[in-house]
Amino acid sequence: MADLETRYDFIYLFDVKDGNPNGDPDAGNLPRVDAETGHGLVTDVCLKRKVRNYVQLKEGCRDGYDIFVKEKAILNNLINEIEPAKKDKEKRTGDEVETARQNMCKKYFDIRTFGAVLTTGANAGQVRGPIQFTFARSVDPVIASEHSITRMAVTTQEDADKQGGDNRTMGRKFTIPYGLYKAHGFISASFAKQTGFTAEDLNLFWEALQNMFEDDRSAARGLMCAQKLIIFKHSNKLGSAPVQDLFKRVSIERNGDLEKPARDFSDYIVKLDDVKIEEFKKVVEVN
Repeated sequence: MADLETRYDFIYLFDVKDGNPNGDPDAGNLPRVDAETGHGLVTDVCLKRKVRNYVQLKEGCRDGYDIFVKEKAILNNLINEIEPAKKDKEKRTGDEVETARQNMCKKYFDIRTFGAVLTTGANAGQVRGPIQFTFARSVDPVIASEHSITRMAVTTQEDADKQGGDNRTMGRKFTIPYGLYKAHGFISASFAKQTGFTAEDLNLFWEALQNMFEDDRSAARGLMCAQKLIIFKHSNKLGSAPVQDLFKRVSIERNGDLEKPARDFSDYIVKLDDVKIEEFKKVVEVN
């Protein structure tokens, strides 16, 4: 497999209609927002989860593309089982730690992509992944709506007795009418070499960004869609330009009647150096 030879930076745009893209458990599962500006937030952890789910679904956890942090996994068991295997609470020493770390990277796509702390079990070291996300932030402030919902059933006989057979359960649901979110990402060729992350892995990652919402539908999340991926490809491993200068080249402008709130991606125009981006994925060579 081909090594990753250059640094990449990227901007990822996705939107949500009438849904909750990332509930905040510290706020009753309301959509995450910046309390000072009202802009919506989606955590980097949420985005990585969706990438993991897509790769797991597509590759079926085959050799080299298993997922370490997957639903109901017991992480220490996985760390302990990797060669050189150790019993629970036994610690690897010296070269054994490095061998275990390399084997974890080879086996698990998400470890060689995002990194992991592998010191909680028999110790397989720590991995700093080549791909990192920022939080996604909505282009405009969002307003969370709270909806009352009714279920025509109750959970227990006791609940039914209290209602005299009416058997209704009231609940709450939180959505935002529309939000266009922008996340920034960074890919280090140097860290890719350390984890074994390859050019083939990178192509799978780009594919995941494009398709990861398609098999992750939920009534709570409404309609979420990937809209644009702008990739800056540098000419070397260290990079050809500061990332802030590259990201400034991308602008997002309102389209149509500015007095009305945005309710669709067509209400925005995405431009690179004042030229409208028509395709989903735009690769920009940075020399």
